[in-house]
Amino acid sequence: MTKFYIFFLTFLFLIGCNDEITFVDSPNTNSTNSHYISNRFPLQPSKFIKLPIGSIKPEGWLLEYFNRQKNGLTGNLGKISAWLDKKNNAWLSENGEGDWGWEEVPYWLKGFANIGYITEDKEIISEAKIWIESVIKSQRENGFFGPTYAWESYISDEDRTREKEKENRKSIDFWPNMIMLYCLQSYYEYSKDERIIELMKRYFKFQLEIDEEDLLSNKIYWHRIRGGDNLHSVFWLYNRTGEKWLLSLAEKIYRRTASWTSRGHDLEDIESPKDKKEGFDWPVWYRDLINWHNVNIAQGFRTPAQYYLLNGDEKYLKATYENFKIVRDHFGQVPGGMFGSDENARPGYDDPRQGIELCGIVEHMNSNEHLLRITGDIFWADHVENLAFNSYPATVSPDFKAVRYITSPNMVISDSKTHWPGIANYGPFLNFNPFSSRCCQHNHTQGWPYFSENLWMATPDDGIAAVIYSASTVNARVGKNTKISIKNSTNYPFDDNMNFKLKMDKSDIFPIYFRIPSWAENSEIKINGKKINTYLMAGKYMKITRKWSDGDSINLNLPKKVTIDTWEKNHNSVSVNYGPLTFSLKIKENYVKKPSEETAIHDSKWQKGADKEKWPTYEIYPGSDWNYGLILNKNLNDSFEVVKKEWPKDNFPFTNESAPIYIKAYAKKIPNWKIDEHNLVGELTDSPIESNENPEIIELVPMGGSRLRISSFPVIKKDIE
Repeated sequence: MTKFYIFFLTFLFLIGCNDEITFVDSPNTNSTNSHYISNRFPLQPSKFIKLPIGSIKPEGWLLEYFNRQKNGLTGNLGKISAWLDKKNNAWLSENGEGDWGWEEVPYWLKGFANIGYITEDKEIISEAKIWIESVIKSQRENGFFGPTYAWESYISDEDRTREKEKENRKSIDFWPNMIMLYCLQSYYEYSKDERIIELMKRYFKFQLEIDEEDLLSNKIYWHRIRGGDNLHSVFWLYNRTGEKWLLSLAEKIYRRTASWTSRGHDLEDIESPKDKKEGFDWPVWYRDLINWHNVNIAQGFRTPAQYYLLNGDEKYLKATYENFKIVRDHFGQVPGGMFGSDENARPGYDDPRQGIELCGIVEHMNSNEHLLRITGDIFWADHVENLAFNSYPATVSPDFKAVRYITSPNMVISDSKTHWPGIANYGPFLNFNPFSSRCCQHNHTQGWPYFSENLWMATPDDGIAAVIYSASTVNARVGKNTKISIKNSTNYPFDDNMNFKLKMDKSDIFPIYFRIPSWAENSEIKINGKKINTYLMAGKYMKITRKWSDGDSINLNLPKKVTIDTWEKNHNSVSVNYGPLTFSLKIKENYVKKPSEETAIHDSKWQKGADKEKWPTYEIYPGSDWNYGLILNKNLNDSFEVVKKEWPKDNFPFTNESAPIYIKAYAKKIPNWKIDEHNLVGELTDSPIESNENPEIIELVPMGGSRLRISSFPVIKKDIE
């Protein structure tokens, strides 16, 4: 018996020795994945490969978000939004004639349909197919599809005549079709309907054959700025057909897209804000981006990296990183991952009270997901989580029945008044309204579905990678065509632990990659209950290659600690982090119900017969003091105490009340920090700040769940001891 145990222990040891554990910046691309479509030569190989839609099933709080979207605005927009009215809708017309023929339908469908595919909701899939079938039937002999008069929706009602529209329209607006191509690609991944491939081939032939000056014409604004979306769809099709002419089209599209790589633009060439602070001259650096509209930045900054896939010159990759850096150097000294531009970034307006469009947040998440696949850089995964956990949740009401157009890191009033010029929008842009605005009202739908679709990715070496973390189950093929299902049980980012359980149809050798976030020091991992005595390098992927078997388990522990970010360019204010979560002052939120038709912005529209009483607007006002500065000690453990609570019974942690974690902090009030003449939180002044008020203990709660919040704090000047 003793010899048997010695043999058994030796056998276990040898198995352990056969585990190959390395830390890498990204997967090696010397091989090509055997199971999933990846980039064809001559395109540069991507570090990660997106799995087909439906491969990843959300669980935990993420699934609860999907349920709230279904029951909330996402699932009901088809019944209340005028843009989605089926009567005379141009997107449902075979000849492209009709009303509501611009971006709103594909914006909504982009997320709505994907929720159906991911959760296998037959009702949603059936509704989505009505629109998809109509798009397929709308393709003309020349290859164009969709609404003919896509720009008509931007003409005022009194000018809405065919003659006026034709006069204003000098070339085709390709922008709405760029969004619809995303919808068609998702539908193809779900259905394998070959009609989508044929439609895209004919459409791209049309784009290739028209005169170059008519493709993404500079006479039409949006499509020229956002041509990277068109480029992405061309590559998607090329990877499935291998037809070389598509690469010629890609070159043509990039030539016609506004340059996100050039520097030193003339000021006349770029989008300039309509107002600036008195005495402020346009700085030279303002020429460094072709456009300063927040959503255009969120989408367009990635375009050079997408072109890099075809060109192969790393200067294009570098240009995308430079674009990211430029906007944050001047407007991004704020917590939550975004930048303070409101609708348009304006020199002199960079305080954390400046906000970001909801569209800008979900589009930036999408851009980061693209860039994570292209580069493998953990930076983009970390940044996706920063946006998803801290900025995105507070832009939508907890029941997902209303959205907020502008959300700021520091905002203590969410009302229906105009805050211009403090906020670069004239109108009611800070309330939660189901009908405001026509872009965000529909575009909000993509945030969580696209996030879910990118939690796991395939790797070139027939492995699989956990790149973004949330409770989920992935079903994929790995190694020698082995079917694998991996379930991640976790309450991350509110919990440190993730437990992965494998189901496999056979044992096989292949790699699994686990992202170790850049903030995660002293992480630990166990395989089948046995701790791996290897230092887990933060900011790297842990690649584990071994013979995996059905029933194997991995436990990954990413311990969090309190850290602060100091925003030197924003008056040395600070924000407080706990792992990937940023924390805000807990402010009592007093909700005031308002009629939506009285508080919506000017271009909001709803269907006839829509019961607007069921879809009210909510304003939020502070019911507690907010003007606090933090008292910081050298040892942060002396400044903050982390307190954990029970997990919420409704599985929804993104409110102040339901958050399962909060932080106690020492602070003093700053009496001179008040609401200003624009009815906004006053701008920050240089820290440290003197205060004669008594010290208090305040509560900090996760930023994502705070609809009112102070997230960028002044620092209190300490008395000399």
